[in-house]
Amino acid sequence: QLVESGGGLVQPGGSLRLSCVTEGGILGYYAMGWFRQAPGKEREGVACIRHDQGSTLYADSVKGRFTVSGDNAKNTVYLQMNDLKPEDTAVYYCATDPWSNCHLISSEYDYWGQGTQVTVSS
Repeated sequence: QLVESGGGLVQPGGSLRLSCVTEGGILGYYAMGWFRQAPGKEREGVACIRHDQGSTLYADSVKGRFTVSGDNAKNTVYLQMNDLKPEDTAVYYCATDPWSNCHLISSEYDYWGQGTQVTVSS
């Protein structure tokens, strides 16, 4: 089970931190991905972390602005989003691909959260 939180309304240039609480123990061995879907658009991979490998992966559109991290003790994955732009507006989802290396292919992720809305607008 995955539960996202932290979405909201923010002005352009602002920041938000999304959280995804997972089941205990999976953070170290599963690829944990963040995806987003804007109205009328396909789901897009944003970032991934494989905590035990220390590996991360980012979409070009968010490199340098978003940071993915994990906290094993809290069974939580975070997506820190800085310098937000209107085009970042979407529903953001976290997902897991058990025992996989990091990637951003949404069809290969097995478990998904319910999503959290992020709106960037002045």
